[in-house]
Parts: sequence; structure tokens; C-alpha cells
Amino acid sequence: MDLNPETTLASTGEIIIRHDWSRDETRALLDLPFAELLYRAMTTHRACFDPSEVQLSTLLSIKTGGCPEDCAYCPQSAHYKTGLRSEGLMPLAEVLDQARRALEAGASRFCMGAAWRSPRDHDVEAVAALVAGVKRLGLETCATLGMLSHAQASRLKDAGLDYYNHNLDTSPEYYGEIISTRDYQDRLDTLAAVRESGMKVCCGGILGMGESPADHAELLRTLANLPEHPESVPINMLVRVAGTPLASAEPLDPIQFVRTIAVARILMPRSMVRLSAGRETMSDELQALCFLAGANSIFLGEKLLTTPNPSRDRDGRLLERLGIKPMAVNA
Repeated sequence: MDLNPETTLASTGEIIIRHDWSRDETRALLDLPFAELLYRAMTTHRACFDPSEVQLSTLLSIKTGGCPEDCAYCPQSAHYKTGLRSEGLMPLAEVLDQARRALEAGASRFCMGAAWRSPRDHDVEAVAALVAGVKRLGLETCATLGMLSHAQASRLKDAGLDYYNHNLDTSPEYYGEIISTRDYQDRLDTLAAVRESGMKVCCGGILGMGESPADHAELLRTLANLPEHPESVPINMLVRVAGTPLASAEPLDPIQFVRTIAVARILMPRSMVRLSAGRETMSDELQALCFLAGANSIFLGEKLLTTPNPSRDRDGRLLERLGIKPMAVNA
């Protein structure tokens, strides 16, 4: 089999799933001439997905603010004064109403986020009821609640949760610059608990926090070298929120963002690569490049947890101009 060591496509067109990417290989991909990198990403994407489709998702904050973690990017951290009011867990009826609206707007995936460091067992029971209700509507379900034990992950799986989101955020080397209240291994341990429960893993990171391109490569290499690739890889652009330590962070070069999307697609060919936070300030042209590079999911709705997101009308116009259609609901 003829296989270029820096790609996941054999000469026969067969997809090769790798978990042994080296630091040098990943950096070499990220540093390719832009046209060549996009060509490789587009070729890989077409081998696994219909490039004219994206999955439409909705992300709802079901428990907002008051988080004891000190993530430097997060407006929900209790360490920072961002003007965000702390709220308790949203009632079931309200969550289901939001889920129905998402379904009517074309979403096939409904994600629920709660600002906990680690939920208590009774919190998990309450979320399990939300998951079961949303699942009955026919939506794919995802939740992000902080660190989980093996037993808690199994309980959510039993309730019908399809995916659990727990991002690595950045490279192992840069992580300490962003968070001090939990370490990288804590995150990897939660991913292992989720995987062992039988749930699918949603795990990605945030770009534009002062890290280097080498950190982008190491984040993606860490994800791609897990025993199983995350089925869902959200790539976020930092939303700079007043009151957080990263409020004055230098904007990331948009081309570097597209490069990172493209490398994610090449390293993890069958994963959903989700163009996530930060789209409110992205041009239509930048988003179009991200789709070309292999992104195949976006979030609908005016808000992504607590930060702005493009309006449904704007997203609808963009997708129509690009000839991109929503993926069918397949919960």
C-alpha cells in the first residue's frame, strides 16, 4: 500500500486511521503551503463526508455561572467579574421547550452545558432526566458538565446521552498558562471514563489564547493519538470577554485558524470537526474557508452558552450562498 506518512489517504483512496502521529509530522502538515494543505484536507473530507453538508447543532447553558475553575477564557468562572449572574439548573420544561425550538430550526444535535467543576451525583440524576427528555424528541444529545467519575458517565450513558464534551483546550505544554485549578491528566481521565461508558467523545480546544502554532499542532496530535479519535472535535476561536484575563489577547491570524481546522480533518478523518465559538466575529469568507478545510458542523442560535453567536438568518443566508445543506436528523 502506497501511503505518504503525512496523510491519512492511501493511493487507493482508502482512509488510514492513525494514532501514531509524531511531533515533526504534525508540524510539517501545519506548515504546508496553504493551497496544498487545503487540498489534502478537502481530499480527506470528501473520502469520509459529503462536503455539501454540515450538521446543525444547538448549545444551551442549563446551569450558568459560579464555576470554581479559573479557566482564563471563561466568563462563567467565579474568579472573574464579568457581569454574569449565577443561575441554578434550568427546569425540565424549559430545556425541552428550547430543544423543540432547536429541532424546528433544523438542528439535529442538542448540547447542554453546566458550569460545574464536577457535578454531584444528584446533579447527574437531574441532567439524566433532561437527556432522556431531549432524546425522546429525536435529537442527538451531548452534555458538558465538568469532570465525571466512571459511575456518573455510565449513568448518563444509560439515560441516552450520545456524546460527552470535555475539551483539552490547548497543548499540554501551554495548559498551565490558562488553567491552574485542574491539570491535563484530570481531563484525560474524564475522557477515559466517558469512553469506557460507551458514550462518544466530544473533545477539542480553543485557539487565540496566546499560544503558538506549535501548541495548535500538539493539541491536535494529542487528540489524534488517543486510543480512539474523538467522534466530535470542536475548534473554537477565543471570544474575548471583558473581566477575564484574556480580554485583551491578541487576535489570532485567521489563516492560522483555517490551517488548524485542516490539520484536524487530516489527522482525524472520520470525526465531526465543529466550527464552534467565535463565529460571530468571523467573516463569511473565513467561515467558507473553514468548510473547505473540513469543518462540517456549526452551532445555531443567538448565544453559545453565554457568548454571542451569529443569528439563524445570517447562518441561513451563508449556507444558501455556499450551497451547503443541513445533515439529516439521525439521533
